[in-house]
Amino acid sequence: MIADVSVSDKIVVEKSTVPVKTAEAIEKILIHNSKGIKFQILSNPEFLAEGTAITDLFNPDRVLIGGRETPEGFKAVQTLKEVYANWVPEGQIITTNLWSAELSKLAANAFLAQRISSVNAMSALCESTGADVTQVAYAVGTDSRIGPKFLNASVGFGGSCFQKDILNLVYICQCNGLPEVAEYWKQVIKINDYQKNRFVNRIVSSMFNTVSNKKVAILGFAFKKDTGDTRETPAIDVCKGLLGDKAQISIYDPQVTVDQIQRDLSMKKFDWDHPLHLQPMSPTTVKQVSVTWDAYEATKDAHAVCVLTEWDEFKSLDYQKIFDNMQKPAFIFDGRNVLNVDKLREIGFIVYSIGKPLDAWLKDMPAFV
Repeated sequence: MIADVSVSDKIVVEKSTVPVKTAEAIEKILIHNSKGIKFQILSNPEFLAEGTAITDLFNPDRVLIGGRETPEGFKAVQTLKEVYANWVPEGQIITTNLWSAELSKLAANAFLAQRISSVNAMSALCESTGADVTQVAYAVGTDSRIGPKFLNASVGFGGSCFQKDILNLVYICQCNGLPEVAEYWKQVIKINDYQKNRFVNRIVSSMFNTVSNKKVAILGFAFKKDTGDTRETPAIDVCKGLLGDKAQISIYDPQVTVDQIQRDLSMKKFDWDHPLHLQPMSPTTVKQVSVTWDAYEATKDAHAVCVLTEWDEFKSLDYQKIFDNMQKPAFIFDGRNVLNVDKLREIGFIVYSIGKPLDAWLKDMPAFV
């Protein structure tokens, strides 16, 4: 379409995360349809995070521009660089060749996901030894070479990018005859899946080895706070795991709609990434799932509460009120380490917090993965 409507030379900029060598494919298509018009392809991956996108746009850590290493390529890079120079200091605008720019975005997401899987792997060891993953992560994060970001243990990472980009990286490695490198990055996803399975198994084993016909309240369904995005959220796998054991699930999330939750729980993995016309038209309603717009309603008469998104409002709920209205023994499984564990235990809850020393009750009910 770009080739069809272009009447003068054009610079085409790819923004989104794409497989390495996509720019080359775009370039070939445009050249073969060019009618004498010259095209320069640039790769300018965006590093905006959901919930902070505008801040990230105005105050980026860096802007990355990749282009062909030819006189025309350098000129095109300079043109785009001048646009960003209106608000970004020149030292923060990095220029590379095309493939480096495309690969840098995949590498950045893979490194971030790797940090999460690393701390999650440590959380399993902490539970087995009586260490506290929050203390371990803090001690590790004070090392200036490592830094404190992305070291929060949790039920697992989600979002549309991390898993997709790592699988992309794995595929590129395999295509280039690097099976050992592919296997290394695949392990980041394996640990993430292991963490979600471990969480479900902990819930089931703690509750007398079955959640069949027990009401489990799920607080938070989005993959992180301050967004309604549910793509690849760990909540999907946790809910499916509990539904597999016939649990009755009641979900509350301040931003995710009932339709979205039902769609996520009835769709196959990665269906969300297909064009809308290829997605199931009317997802079947999952009978054992109810969605409420109130945390207290979700937790009423529940046997257990699972915190799966770190929404700030969950820290300030009246847990005494929640406890009074729950079946006993009352369990809380904190998948984000956002709750005050000591206070909850004083109220009377049996609490499981990822990577924290285990409640005496939980030690007697070991979880097997």
